[in-house]
Amino acid sequence: MNDLQPTKPQTDLATLDDLQQATLTYINKSKADNTKNAYQNDWNQFAAWCEHHGLQPLPAEPRTVALYLTHEAQSGRKASTIQRRISSISQAHQAKGYDSPTLNALVRSTWAGIKNTHGTAQEGKKPLLIEHVRAIAEALPDSLLGVRDRALLLTDFAGAFRRSELVNIDMKDVEFTTDGVVISLRRSKTDQEGSGERIGIPYGSTPLTCPVRALRAWLDQAGITEGAVFRSVNRHGQVQAKGLSDKAVALIVKRAVELIGLNPDEYSGHSTRSGLATSAAKAGVSERVIMKQTRHKSTQTVRKYIKEGELFAENAAARVGL
Repeated sequence: MNDLQPTKPQTDLATLDDLQQATLTYINKSKADNTKNAYQNDWNQFAAWCEHHGLQPLPAEPRTVALYLTHEAQSGRKASTIQRRISSISQAHQAKGYDSPTLNALVRSTWAGIKNTHGTAQEGKKPLLIEHVRAIAEALPDSLLGVRDRALLLTDFAGAFRRSELVNIDMKDVEFTTDGVVISLRRSKTDQEGSGERIGIPYGSTPLTCPVRALRAWLDQAGITEGAVFRSVNRHGQVQAKGLSDKAVALIVKRAVELIGLNPDEYSGHSTRSGLATSAAKAGVSERVIMKQTRHKSTQTVRKYIKEGELFAENAAARVGL
């Protein structure tokens, strides 16, 4: 027998089982947790509606999906919510190996009609502009909680962080330099592969509104040298070991805007991020530079902020002598 003759590979069923489990784990990690949670919630809503009406959710008939979208539209759902519902239904079908009913002409026509009838304009929360941030920094008390909130809001605004990014900042991700502070993001919404991004936050023009000084003051007063950067403070003024949740960031923003007389219902945890983009546009910063700091991959969202920031720049009515 020829010793060089190739031999038939042996199949190790245990190893294949392990690979199958690992593959499922990788698939599960392919989307951000917030996205998966939203998809799951949307699917639960659709499945419950189908059960209530005696319809099959998986695989769903195109007619079922069309009726559901009509129900959502007539219930006053925003177009952005309905669009996400469509994506969630499609994802659920594809995950189980079924063709997505959302691609059917009936569903597509229904969705087009909903958009034409109800519009797609989104009523988002207001941006927290630079003048608001300055006023908040001045109004916050010098207590430990006030020092934390000042550091959090100034860092959040200057770094244009998403809430999930902000609360996951660890001390090992923070590097103070002569130019400011560099914060390393190990994973973000637009960087699910975990290649990492470095965000530069420069010194501010005045000590009170300087994000670098504010962050340094919080870390020093809280005695934080490792672990989560932004943490809760209990009613006894004690800093807790666990980091804040993304929901806590939204509450801090709302509490801060109320402090300077703004309506907290009009602002959210996203207001600092949108506020940096809008304020930068008002200051004449280019789209490219804004996107570099906000880390948007698409120009569509950024241009919405730029449009808002440039409402009174090169304004025709301002030049006719009213």
